[in-house]
Amino acid sequence: MRHRYLVCYDVCDPRRLERTYKKMNGFGQPVQYSVFVCDLTPSARVLLEQALTEILNLKEDRVLIVDTGPTEGRGQECFTTLGKPTALPRRSATIV
Repeated sequence: MRHRYLVCYDVCDPRRLERTYKKMNGFGQPVQYSVFVCDLTPSARVLLEQALTEILNLKEDRVLIVDTGPTEGRGQECFTTLGKPTALPRRSATIV
């Protein structure tokens, strides 16, 4: 069962930031700078964490991964935006 995750990152080095952004595009869709929505299976979440661990310097950078629930339930409807509309994905592709 897929869950919807909100993934936010703060990366100090511009090169790592670019690599992180490119890698995250393989797992979800950007909704703001350094913020992605990802629909992931449990194994895809593990792959995401492994991929980010390989890129990031965990002494300088940080990632927040928030599980909002199953994509078929609350996870699909728990985001609210104010201001400029954000196109949240109905279901994002996962590349593993």
